[in-house]
Amino acid sequence: MRVAILDDYQGVALQFADWSGLELTAFTDHVASDDALAERLAAYEAVVAMRERTPFTAARLARLPQLRLLVTTGMANASIDLDAARRHGVTVCGTGGLASPTAELTWGLILALARRIPAEDAAVRAGGWQHTIGPELAGRTLGVIGHGRLGSRVAAIGRAFEMRILTWSQNLREAEGATVVSKDELLERSDVVSIHLRLSERSRGLIGAPELARMKPTALLINTSRGPIVDEAALLQALRAGTIGGAGLDVYDTEPLPAGHPLRSAPNTVLTPHIGYVSTGTYERFYADAAEDVRAFAAGAPVRVLS
Repeated sequence: MRVAILDDYQGVALQFADWSGLELTAFTDHVASDDALAERLAAYEAVVAMRERTPFTAARLARLPQLRLLVTTGMANASIDLDAARRHGVTVCGTGGLASPTAELTWGLILALARRIPAEDAAVRAGGWQHTIGPELAGRTLGVIGHGRLGSRVAAIGRAFEMRILTWSQNLREAEGATVVSKDELLERSDVVSIHLRLSERSRGLIGAPELARMKPTALLINTSRGPIVDEAALLQALRAGTIGGAGLDVYDTEPLPAGHPLRSAPNTVLTPHIGYVSTGTYERFYADAAEDVRAFAAGAPVRVLS
């Protein structure tokens, strides 16, 4: 089988797993257009996709008649049309993953934003000294939207910082170590709001202009989940108007974030390039499992099958 590994931005996929015996090509660039993707993948029978970087819609799958196996890192991928894959005879398999790296990055963004670390770092390098004042976190309120595998980890770290923890998600009734409240109450009371939901029709646009207007003018919004959960235009307006204190973002509507995108120059922001899951441990798990998926499929006994 000819195997393509997509969106290997750092050029490290081959070193994080044993791919011996497989005919591989790892692509370090991102292909956005349907035509370019169809041309690039026309000869490949197996593709390893990194998270949702490259969507596989019904239209795209229809243009890849040689494709037999599609591996996604992680065990869920909202950008793959599983029904269409099934119709086209494409087996979709997943991999294991780690929860800790994204939770850790979430706290990196919170601390960087609250204590103005990037701005102070830049000022020191330019010869300056002590330009900003940031709030301590102890005694303040952390609002966690989504209290699952990631949200509960973020909440636990918040308790270690001596913060009060509020939480909300659809159908959540109780959460250990946190007070379950309505979404509106969480937004109104929290000093930091951190989002930990899967992207779905229910969560798309969940935080828009009305929700941002409920937040304190000093409150910080953190999104390490998926960009479209937050209305990007509404967030930009709130940041420019100063109606919220700032935003720490690891995810965006369009990734990679286009050059000249207004978020790149938005005030009171800390931006990272969707690296919540980008850690050595995660990559070891992703790529080792992906190699196993390919070998198992070739042997006629696929594992971690999603469709």
